[in-house]
Amino acid sequence: MDFLKELKIQASNAGVSTGTTWIKSKGEKITSTSPVDGTVIGSVTGADRHAYDTVVAKAQEAFAEWRLWPAPKRGEIVRQVGDELRKYKTPLGKLVSYEMGKSLQEGMGEVQEMIDICDFAVGLSRQLHGLTMHSERPGHRMYEQYHPLGLVGIISAFNFPVAVWSWNSMLAWVCGDVAIWKPSEKTPLCGIACQNIIQVVFKKNNVPEGVSCLISGGREVGEWMSQDTRIPLVSATGSTRMGKAVGAAVGQRLGRSLLELGGNNAIIISNEADLNIAMTAATFGAVGTAGQRCTTTRRLIIHEKIYNKFKEKLVHAYAQLKIGNPLNEKNHVGPLIDKDAVNMYLAAIEKCKAEGGKFIVEGGVLKGKGFESGCYVKPCIAEAKNSFEIVQHETFAPILYIMKYKTMAEAISLQNGVPQGLSSSIVTNNLREAEHFLSQAGSDCGIANVNIGTSGAEIGGAFGGEKETGGGRESGSDAWKVYMRRQTNTINYTDKLPLAQGIRFDL
Repeated sequence: MDFLKELKIQASNAGVSTGTTWIKSKGEKITSTSPVDGTVIGSVTGADRHAYDTVVAKAQEAFAEWRLWPAPKRGEIVRQVGDELRKYKTPLGKLVSYEMGKSLQEGMGEVQEMIDICDFAVGLSRQLHGLTMHSERPGHRMYEQYHPLGLVGIISAFNFPVAVWSWNSMLAWVCGDVAIWKPSEKTPLCGIACQNIIQVVFKKNNVPEGVSCLISGGREVGEWMSQDTRIPLVSATGSTRMGKAVGAAVGQRLGRSLLELGGNNAIIISNEADLNIAMTAATFGAVGTAGQRCTTTRRLIIHEKIYNKFKEKLVHAYAQLKIGNPLNEKNHVGPLIDKDAVNMYLAAIEKCKAEGGKFIVEGGVLKGKGFESGCYVKPCIAEAKNSFEIVQHETFAPILYIMKYKTMAEAISLQNGVPQGLSSSIVTNNLREAEHFLSQAGSDCGIANVNIGTSGAEIGGAFGGEKETGGGRESGSDAWKVYMRRQTNTINYTDKLPLAQGIRFDL
């Protein structure tokens, strides 16, 4: 395929790099199979322990130099990376769509997120600020500043195979850190492509070797990173189960972890909602990326007065969905990532039925021409209770649970009544309802929206959630502070040494 050639993806690729140099490794072979048509796209050689240690040592060397580059100069490198991504937006977007299975529009949108975070980071490179405080001692000046933290380990998930890496790495780079990226073993070629794209910029600007490192591999590579005291920050995106393991390992060595984990996101649909807005938000939120977003809408909490009406509209909308090859822009829904995901989808359906759920749009695996990979499934809808065990868990598939509410207090209780706390939304034209939802007595999620869905966050705001979502924040706002160490400074410019709190120490 032409887009693979443009991105320099070959049948077999080295999977370990320190930026512009590919490292030989005897690690496991990772095969990338497209869920779109079942074709083996290529393979990657993962890291063995020697290759891993080689990369980390080179990253340490690079950090010693990179942190001394002025932040605006580091920002200039990121600006050029953004320009390079603009050149490759189409082929990289196609690779994301083909290797992961999301629609082409979503693949292109993910690359646009990368470009947007580059633009954000460039501006940030001239705004890394501290604070000045008044000292209680005369002739003293007190302030705080932020310094580069060091090596940043990035463990990304298959569902956003390139964007999440860019959220972390672009901010880390302008902050003066170096990045070590472990892409998902389900989408390894996206990592190879990104490394091929940025190394052009790095070579041209003599960026120290080791500022951008790639370490392909399976679970053991993530474990090495989590346990490695040389890596002060590990940013991990994935399941709550994975995040708990990473958090425990990093915490045991008193490192920092930035966790972006599962979501169980709900939209409250008020009886004062614009139902057209609600329908678009709910449908895209539930079936976009075939339900494989951490911000996917998994629950609809619908006011009892409009429940039956909205349910009918929802069933009609699902009947219009086109499922098929995501590279065909006429299709709304592509495949799940692999057959393991299909099995989890089927198990969740059976579990819901066993608990008393009633499916108003039935699920199932699609077969026949165009569905040969075995990864295409039907988006489905079940009437369910929030208390069902299956509803309390995140299933990474297009299964939507709907339920009724009477009062806003009940709706918010249902919304908050799950272990996860990533994204939430209310659709209403009632100002009081909207403000209540956003108040301290409202949504307990890291993201709370009004009259939009739960997915589609912009890079300007900090992204992340509470409870079992992990508490991390990435991307915009002041998320950059996670990638830096904070230092308080006090300067005495007198010829005396008064002590704080009025303490006297006379000799």
